[in-house]
Amino acid sequence: MCGIVGVVGSKNSTAIILEGLKKLEYRGYDSAGIAVLVGGKFKTVKEEGKIVRLEAALKKEKLQSTIGIGHTRWATHGRPSKQNAHPHASSKVCVVHNGIIENYQELREKLKKSGVKFLSETDSEVVPHLIEYYFTKTGDIKKSLLAAVKEIHGTFALAVMFRENENVIAVAKRGSPIVLGLGQEKEFGENYIASDYYALAAHTNEIMVMEDDEIALVSADSIKIFNSSGREIKRESKLMESENNKVSKDGFAHFMLKEIHEQPRVLEETIQAYVGLGKGEIYLPNFSFDLAEINKITIVACGTSYYSGLAAKYLIEEIAGLEVEVDIASEFRYRAHPFRKDNLMIFISQSGETADTLAALKFAKANQQKILSIVNVAHSSMAQLSDAVIRTVAGPEIGVASTKAYTAQIAVLSLLAIHLGFLRGKVSPKQKIKLLQDLADSGAKISELLAQTNIRNIKKVAKGLTSAKHMLYIGRGISQVTAFEAALKMRELSYIDAQGIAAGELKHGTIALIDKKMPVIVLAPKGNSRNNLFEKTVSNAEEVNARGGKIIFVSDRLGIEQFGKMAKERLVIPDISGIIQEALLPVVSTQLLAYYVALFKGNDVDQPRNLAKSVTVE
Repeated sequence: MCGIVGVVGSKNSTAIILEGLKKLEYRGYDSAGIAVLVGGKFKTVKEEGKIVRLEAALKKEKLQSTIGIGHTRWATHGRPSKQNAHPHASSKVCVVHNGIIENYQELREKLKKSGVKFLSETDSEVVPHLIEYYFTKTGDIKKSLLAAVKEIHGTFALAVMFRENENVIAVAKRGSPIVLGLGQEKEFGENYIASDYYALAAHTNEIMVMEDDEIALVSADSIKIFNSSGREIKRESKLMESENNKVSKDGFAHFMLKEIHEQPRVLEETIQAYVGLGKGEIYLPNFSFDLAEINKITIVACGTSYYSGLAAKYLIEEIAGLEVEVDIASEFRYRAHPFRKDNLMIFISQSGETADTLAALKFAKANQQKILSIVNVAHSSMAQLSDAVIRTVAGPEIGVASTKAYTAQIAVLSLLAIHLGFLRGKVSPKQKIKLLQDLADSGAKISELLAQTNIRNIKKVAKGLTSAKHMLYIGRGISQVTAFEAALKMRELSYIDAQGIAAGELKHGTIALIDKKMPVIVLAPKGNSRNNLFEKTVSNAEEVNARGGKIIFVSDRLGIEQFGKMAKERLVIPDISGIIQEALLPVVSTQLLAYYVALFKGNDVDQPRNLAKSVTVE
């Protein structure tokens, strides 16, 4: 959500900024802009829509400067438009901003009284005027930025240019990510700013990570970081694993399709990272507390990560016999949570920057809870604040709708469940090896699922769904969670009103929606059926069939045979062994189904409308 790129000292700043913004397209945006400073004047180019429009406009303007800032905007305050796009400028200050200024109305009224005229509907436009207000008083970049951010309530990552200094970009951070890149250029100095290291990976692998309520002054040959009192802080730089060469479509039509096909590799690399299969050992990162003393787990997350948390509830309760509660992060802080000393809190986020999840983590930390984060980005804010971190081995995920990150989360949560079960004496050494083998075998079974014969059938089913206005997914047990996640994917990509529910809840109201136009996707693997769940789900499907609903049945071969001819369409998945495979295999079919429905409808698969990859506002 929103991207920032800045560079100072480069002879080709505009090209570097544009390249970085392209790398951040996956985060979701609706407008983009770049501003440079030349001869004491800001030159700005902004466009609504995709970066390709900004690129075309830049070719006409031919901006050239050694210093510049750029931004991709996801609209919060004010509609998507060129006028509301960043950068925003006053007469002396130019700013790009990620986050939310909560008291912008109050600041806006204050600045209007001093003669400021606003040109946009955004909260962000108050920032350059507020900084200029203090710069006029102090004549000092550092002092004016420190004074301004003290007045701002909310979250921000700011990159700021001052008309009177063509050698410095000022940076400020609170609650929104920003990294500073150290240039590798030897002939002349060059340093960088970005909201995500990925935007800088082509130019540097050495970064400094800013913390909340810090500011920085970035020039061509130095980076200085200061705390909120203005005292300089010595910050060690970090060497990052370069992911620049890992990001391409590799011949696939879309990043999402490539990432779906990468899931067997993700599972294999997760096993390699954390498991010694020969000995049946699980090597999780060190914990600063005793896992054996944990008697309850609370999982907090948003969106797809929330559904991986729901899957973890089933996995941990069945395998480890440990009580698990799952909370939606945006709601967690707003209820009276009874914190316990023997509770472990797990926070899940692909980016490690999800605003609601990060705020919930800070709330839990303030209440002396033990914190474990499961994230895909090692240097993320959540990782830095946690007592322990398990990193998912997904690699960069460019498609906005998460696929392989979900699989990676399920994989590491499965390992945690097995590890906890073994520590608690609920899982014997023999059972441990069997569970680990189930996880290891999942990759090969997903590869089998991705065979062309299966995909041809999924395409056929998808074509029949393109005219649907509403859709329902149902399942029981952990397949209920797959129903939730599958419906979310269909909503995100196809813009069809798809909902997932527990199959047993169908008769408690939702059955009123069933008619001959309603497709109902029934998720019911037979091979792992426990407590007659398969038969119970089939009974629910019978209720749909009796009312004329169009059933699409997702099951293994045995389940398909037993279900008979009731289903209008059938999607076959490999035979399932155990709860871990039930959490992983069926979801891949539903990812492909959503992908092809969206493709046949002509939607933007990698960047669906209104969505952002890393949701860094509350």
